[in-house]
Amino acid sequence: MSAPFRIGYGYDIHPFEEGRRLILGGVDIPFEKGLKGHSDADCLSHAIADAILGAAGLSDIGTYFPNTDSKWKDMDSQDILRKASREINAHGYLVGNIDAMIIAEEPKLSPYLAQMKEILSKSLSLPVTSIGIKATTNEGVGDIGRGLAIAAHATCLIYKHA
Repeated sequence: MSAPFRIGYGYDIHPFEEGRRLILGGVDIPFEKGLKGHSDADCLSHAIADAILGAAGLSDIGTYFPNTDSKWKDMDSQDILRKASREINAHGYLVGNIDAMIIAEEPKLSPYLAQMKEILSKSLSLPVTSIGIKATTNEGVGDIGRGLAIAAHATCLIYKHA
């Protein structure tokens, strides 16, 4: 018998690349470079999707959307989140809440956090109050601290529905 509540954890990191849009949590953020990736490279949404899938004991997003398949090229990561939600629903679970952290030296993300929560709440059919998003820097340490990448961590609580 499976537990009525389960917790998942997700992590993602993408390096910056010139000539791409910067998208985090579904928000198009004005910045001189974006994140490199097969999809829209939204590392926040990817970390959340992996947390959701992991909580249900399912495979990671690479299994559902392999970067070797051209049909997923430049896809909207909100579609990845909707798929993750449908997958756990098929296993009898619903998302209870999300807590996430974005790590980036730049740009300043605090002006966009509320909009990210709005978009993510729609993609996951969750109240905005069930999503927490914070942003921090890496204090100049490592590739993130040198402004070469952005990373995100996410946790998710799922529960059995009747």
